[in-house]
Amino acid sequence: MQRPAVTAALAAAALVLTAGCSSGGSDAPDNAKSAESSPAPSDKTSKGKPRAGDAPPEKGSAKVTKTLTENLKSPWGLAPLPGGDLLVSSRDEGTITRVDGETGKKTELGSVPGVSPAGEGGLMGLALSPSYASDHMVYAYFTTESDNRIARMLYDEKKPSGQQLGAPDTVFKDIPKGVVHNGGRIAFGPDKMLYAGTGETGDTGLAQDKKSLGGKILRLTADGDPAPGNPFDDSPVYSYGHRNVQGLAWDEEKRLWAAEFGQDTWDELNEIKAGDNYGWPEAEGKGDEEGFHDPVAQWKTSDASPSGIAYAEGSVWMAGLRGERLWRIPVRGVDGSAEPQAFLEGEHGRLRTVLAAGGDKLWVVTNETDSRGTPEKGDDKILEVTVK
Repeated sequence: MQRPAVTAALAAAALVLTAGCSSGGSDAPDNAKSAESSPAPSDKTSKGKPRAGDAPPEKGSAKVTKTLTENLKSPWGLAPLPGGDLLVSSRDEGTITRVDGETGKKTELGSVPGVSPAGEGGLMGLALSPSYASDHMVYAYFTTESDNRIARMLYDEKKPSGQQLGAPDTVFKDIPKGVVHNGGRIAFGPDKMLYAGTGETGDTGLAQDKKSLGGKILRLTADGDPAPGNPFDDSPVYSYGHRNVQGLAWDEEKRLWAAEFGQDTWDELNEIKAGDNYGWPEAEGKGDEEGFHDPVAQWKTSDASPSGIAYAEGSVWMAGLRGERLWRIPVRGVDGSAEPQAFLEGEHGRLRTVLAAGGDKLWVVTNETDSRGTPEKGDDKILEVTVK
């Protein structure tokens, strides 16, 4: 699987681990043309030279400094509010809860009407409007009886607890739904466009079909229209050939990174370029197939099964579900010598979401109560983690 313009500087960052493979390939325990207004890689990146800026240390660290809150039910999406509080979604309950960033106190804002949880579907990704200070809009990606969709809701803090969410205003719909591989992560990029990671629902042919919304990364305006400068005319599709994208993050160079579930062989971290084909189902992990974009790093599915990612301190930090660990992948100033490192292995169970909290801090969400975990290991929490 050889991508066009392979990023030689990062190709050596792939992990080739020897742990056993999963079966079925979900997050189960054994599971071009450039966009005119989208971020573009620097010349140094395309020529395989070191990234701009200081490289992070070859060996990093990650230490849990506190448990912010606990007793969460099937937590999935996480969004930071101005002032430091957090919004967290419950995939199976269909609710959004506010968590005080200092005390961990939880306040339920309300339920999202229309959510139909089943299998890997339900209320998933959250994101705040780029104009949140004035419009107070919260965006959510969720599964209904007929599809996956993105809606926005007014968050009115003046209303009583449980009634603070306005009626959902659907901005984008008809994303394929399935028992597995529903994608679910949404995020506004540096260009103020809305990006969404989708899954191919187990129907592998959707990933290579540019007319399908399954197995893609989508790029939309805040109103849900195809974003200006997308690589395919009048299409929301930004990249394709994905299996199940659940992690999206940008670095200071405005490069987009995405984590993706593999099937039985390789999970991936990809650097996303507009219009590129990431290979699924024709290729999984690194290979030698012309026309496919190689991953920057890859893992055996037993060691990762990744969901959320965040960027901090020069590295991408990736949550592992089946792998039950936090991966660090140096990407700033790297010349090919730094390899991914694993932290918190087996200490907190399945890890679903990672969110940059500023500086050297991350918020990490555990996920033992999502029907794939082992609840007796403990309830789900939001952890503060200090990294370097």
